[in-house]
Amino acid sequence: MNTLLLTAKLDIVESLRARWFLIYSLVFGGIVALLFAFGLTESRVLGFIGLSRLLVTYIQLTMAILPVFVLITTVRSVAGDREAGVFEYLLSLPVSLSAWFWGKIIGRYVTIFLPVFVAMLGAVLWALVKDVEVPWGMFGYYTALLAVMGWCFLGIGMFISTLARSTDVAQGAAFMVWLTLLLFLDLILLGILIQGRVMPEVAVTIALANPLQVFRTAALAMFDPQLIVLGPSAYVILDLFGATGYRLYALAYPLLLGTLCALGGFLVFRRSDLP
Repeated sequence: MNTLLLTAKLDIVESLRARWFLIYSLVFGGIVALLFAFGLTESRVLGFIGLSRLLVTYIQLTMAILPVFVLITTVRSVAGDREAGVFEYLLSLPVSLSAWFWGKIIGRYVTIFLPVFVAMLGAVLWALVKDVEVPWGMFGYYTALLAVMGWCFLGIGMFISTLARSTDVAQGAAFMVWLTLLLFLDLILLGILIQGRVMPEVAVTIALANPLQVFRTAALAMFDPQLIVLGPSAYVILDLFGATGYRLYALAYPLLLGTLCALGGFLVFRRSDLP
């Protein structure tokens, strides 16, 4: 446990010194600042005013930025250390492979989730100062949603990183994974399946296997519980899960997927030829 915590602390310190963390923090902090600057907290859309609309807009922007940032920065972990010859030095120290691997995941998770959460928390504190009503339920669910999505793509990134033998291959594979998930959001995927005359239940089930689609739909469900914007697909989703059930699914599925990918990455890492 001590070596795991020390490894996590070392990864956090290294990340705080890296340029990607500075850019990552500025991106999310800048998004909130711009939303305030454009007066989103003082306008009304679909009945949502104040901080509610800011959180809705913020979560939609985060959906496009968070996954690619997490994937590109995470895949360099194992592949980069392998290229730098860190493993030869690691094997000479009293540090177990499990402590190093899971410590690195914990440290990286803290650094990727902290800027996102701090940006949202800053918006809430500013709203309290300006005496703007804070939708605590929405804030809590969106925080949990961002937490599990960060973990999901962190697990995927670590799995890719253990399979790749170089940082170039790892980054290319990470970008292809993100691009594939982005391309196969509901409109493209469902259009292809409908042309093939696939049953709607099967098409929607396949679409909901995409964590980006789950993230997007769960964000929409907070201000549109009936999912009217999704059209006929909403009936299938609500029949399968229900409104509350789908919100729980949107938290459980990315968490499970990220955990399985992380476990798969650890098994590959433990059995592979480290040098």
